[in-house]
Amino acid sequence: MTANECITSRRSIRKFTERPVSHELLSQIVETASYAPSWKNTQITRYIAVEGAKKAELAKCTNIFPGNGTIMENAPMVIAVTIVKKRSGYERDGSFSTPKEDGWEMYDAGIASEAFCLAAYEQGLGTVILGLFDEEEAAKLLDVPDDRELVALIPIGYPAETPIAPRRKSVDDLLSYQS
Repeated sequence: MTANECITSRRSIRKFTERPVSHELLSQIVETASYAPSWKNTQITRYIAVEGAKKAELAKCTNIFPGNGTIMENAPMVIAVTIVKKRSGYERDGSFSTPKEDGWEMYDAGIASEAFCLAAYEQGLGTVILGLFDEEEAAKLLDVPDDRELVALIPIGYPAETPIAPRRKSVDDLLSYQS
């Protein structure tokens, strides 16, 4: 599969089969995702794989948008994406490097999350990145250390659906030139 094929054919999957995701395969996916670029190569993204009873508890942390809980319950595994705080966008003395301040943390987490999803897709797995959940409650449940922040949840598993591609904006809408 080419990069173009991987990017243009990957879809957000919200329904999964019961087939479990092997820990060995997940390790391969995380290893591939580790090559995602990050601010000054800080590599701040960390993953927590959640299965079984803990996954069912985590699904209850979606009172903001209950549909996300249903998606997580349906997936054999959920990946909690966390970042190490106060590294991306910072200088060694603790000052910010740019006016975006700590915004680079979310930028790096987003790049790493998409790299994770593309690596999973290449291996035949489906994913969807969820951002609507009770972050404080979920972080407490997962015992996320104080130096980290929970930023997203990614249900992962073998797809039980093949959604069609949503309409995309034209290149003319997306691209402009200046000289």
